[in-house]
Amino acid sequence: MDTMLMRLLVSTIVVSLLIFIILLIKKLLNNHMTLKAHYHIWYFLGIPILATILPWNNFHFVEGTQYFKSLLFFHRDAPSTSEGINGVDAFQAPNSDLLHDFTVSVNKATPDFVYHTFFTVWVIGVVVFVVAAVYSNYQIYQMKKSAVAVNNQKLNELLEVCKELVGVKSNVRLRETSLITSPITVGIFQPYIFLPRKTLEAFSLNELKYVILHELHHHKSKDLFVNYIMWMFSIIYWFNPVVWYAIKRIRIDRELACDASVLNLLDESGYIEYGHTIIRFADKKYDRTLEQFAPGIGGTKKQIKQRIQCIANFSSDSLLLKWKSKVICSVLGIVVLILAPITTVIASPDDVYHFSGKNAVYEDLSAYFEGYKGSFVLYNPSKDQYQIYNREMSEQRISPNSTYKIYSALFALESNVISTNNNKQEWDGKFYPYQEWNQNQNLTTALSRSVNWYFQNTDREVGRKQLQDYFHKIKYGNKDLSGNLDSYWMESSLKISPIEQVQLLYQLEENQWGFKSENIKAVKKSILIDVQKNKRLYGKTGTGMINEKNVNGWFIGFVDNGENRYYFAINIQNKDGQAQGSKAAEIAKQILQHKKIY
Repeated sequence: MDTMLMRLLVSTIVVSLLIFIILLIKKLLNNHMTLKAHYHIWYFLGIPILATILPWNNFHFVEGTQYFKSLLFFHRDAPSTSEGINGVDAFQAPNSDLLHDFTVSVNKATPDFVYHTFFTVWVIGVVVFVVAAVYSNYQIYQMKKSAVAVNNQKLNELLEVCKELVGVKSNVRLRETSLITSPITVGIFQPYIFLPRKTLEAFSLNELKYVILHELHHHKSKDLFVNYIMWMFSIIYWFNPVVWYAIKRIRIDRELACDASVLNLLDESGYIEYGHTIIRFADKKYDRTLEQFAPGIGGTKKQIKQRIQCIANFSSDSLLLKWKSKVICSVLGIVVLILAPITTVIASPDDVYHFSGKNAVYEDLSAYFEGYKGSFVLYNPSKDQYQIYNREMSEQRISPNSTYKIYSALFALESNVISTNNNKQEWDGKFYPYQEWNQNQNLTTALSRSVNWYFQNTDREVGRKQLQDYFHKIKYGNKDLSGNLDSYWMESSLKISPIEQVQLLYQLEENQWGFKSENIKAVKKSILIDVQKNKRLYGKTGTGMINEKNVNGWFIGFVDNGENRYYFAINIQNKDGQAQGSKAAEIAKQILQHKKIY
């Protein structure tokens, strides 16, 4: 939910900034732009929406923007950790004979109901505007049904002459209807010009020529398509007054550009007649719901006054002015094209790992997950085959919690913060919620007891930049270290999917990253959980506790039977607070036993 709101918030900021930039350019360079350029420059508002649709994360923008996000400490929801001494917010699994599933609670600054409330209000607004859009189009449909064809031969001949003048080849149809008082144009694929009933009686043929030229230019300029884009803006950003102001300005600029196009076809004597024709439609507006989709020659008195002033001052655009307009629009276009995907990627939480599905077998293990949402991934490198339960959740990135400590240990060793022979850390005397934490630790005890303070110390010594480099090197999940350096892996910014967990364990075992072999061995030794005959079980649990509820349980590891290795990752989730790493380990062991792996 917060992901959706974050995208909406960032896109709102981007769109609002873009509107301010456009208004500033129009103000500062007013005399260096044609009337058409003043209108066309608004087209760039469509790029941010397009950017949110395109899959930028499949490109290489992510790598660069992760650094940018870290520099800004951009964080979606920075929880605070609590390592209190009363044990209320701490958890230890009951079956901790093999696994010390220790965790502490993080407190979300923003409760979920806040996100739900905002999202619900936004959705209600969207629904209202969608209904209004449907109603408007229904009215247009009804108008088409009730309108009658104009059978006046002179007027139809005039239409053909005007089409040739404007350069329109489509089959534009003239219709009369009593539902409007000002001419309008509708229909993107099948264009219609609707005239108010008795227009032929009230206007001369010359005045109707100006009306038709105006409406044909709306069709030629694809203004109806622009109207639908504007309405899409209204639906998404209905709460943003900046967008509503921009839409109002776009309508005015659209009519001014259309007037300029008509005037370019007339001689100076026609300017006055065209202006008089427009004045006759002042305030004769059609239904306001139609106004959103159907451009027309009419408008409010204020709009008509502004248009008349422009007509009075009109002169054909010079070649220099046209080139200036092209340069201004091109520069703005380049800036928007660069910024749009970057801001979109920054807003993107990278919450999904796009797995190819190659060599994957999907199976139903739901019987093992009773009462939990979850996924299980098993990788057999000898067959290069994945066995996956719950494809969607296996690709969903979530906080790694204490499973991250495997890699924190490796990074500390590679950075020489600790070494294989000297990895002891002194307890600082602070009283932590688990007695096992309140003593000196070495790498093995720190991993087996999942001691937070040990890895928080090593992370601080390694440093954010070096950690970020390591995350990029091993391609760890979303590689997002933004937020507090002590807690980014605890229900915070860092996230990884079960499939990626398995892939990383395989790469760790194979040392595909070129780390020191003694460091790899030290980490493996520290996560050895159990030995049965010739089989060894390596693994690490992780539990995500939010506001004193266990919502996210991990168990990742591998089984070495001497001949083969099997890499696995299981994740369970439960909003009632029952999802802990020890439960995930229990389910994983049942599955591994059933598959006769361990």
